[in-house]
Amino acid sequence: MAAARGTGGLDPSRSLAAASPRHREKLIQGLLVACAVVSVATTTAIVFALLSPTIPFFQEVSLSDFLSADDWAPLTADPSFGVLRPVVGTLSVTLWSLLFAVPIGLLSAIYLSEYAKPRVRKVVKPILEILAGIPTVALGVFAVTFLSPEIQDLAPDFIKTPPFAAGVAGLAVGLMIVPIIAAISDDAMRAVPGGLREGAYALGATKLKVSLRVVFPAAISGVVASIVLAGSRAVGETMIVLLAAGKTP
Repeated sequence: MAAARGTGGLDPSRSLAAASPRHREKLIQGLLVACAVVSVATTTAIVFALLSPTIPFFQEVSLSDFLSADDWAPLTADPSFGVLRPVVGTLSVTLWSLLFAVPIGLLSAIYLSEYAKPRVRKVVKPILEILAGIPTVALGVFAVTFLSPEIQDLAPDFIKTPPFAAGVAGLAVGLMIVPIIAAISDDAMRAVPGGLREGAYALGATKLKVSLRVVFPAAISGVVASIVLAGSRAVGETMIVLLAAGKTP
């Protein structure tokens, strides 16, 4: 009895370690370590692969001309490597897409999280997640064949060189990233503890105030993450921009 009390009630002859080695757990641990090493090695290899041609390139082209010149013509007799116009065009399309997608995505997330009935949510949420996987080629064709003619009829001055325009491309890219913002923001808002909502309702707050002043601030980290993820997707989009905005800067 004294020995048991001295060791906290545990038999010193027994150990918490497994009696036999767990080979499966060690194998899984080794696979996880291998995956982590492969991901880091792949990222490092990408960086080195991009640096190897970049250094000789900037030995021939000055960095100031590369960033400030507005003529991109690498295949002409007198090549020019100015990225100002492509960068400005990319930022323009991204800005239009975020201006369109952020309000709609956040309002959709608030509705699904705070207002939608469980039956409606079970139908709408999977549809949103499916929309996030629509091929960009399909959205680009939709922008050229439907959005551009409709916008040109409604606002002829909006499209200067039909059927190509940065605004049409931004609208199509915005349609692509709306499901991303809505789905991730909805998950972040639903992760807010129910006690915060109940406390606000106990103080007499309405559902709108609870949604905007309690749930939304508590889920702001997830909301910002969804916007950043959608923005990165918009910046890297090429097919929609190529089809809807053309190859013109």
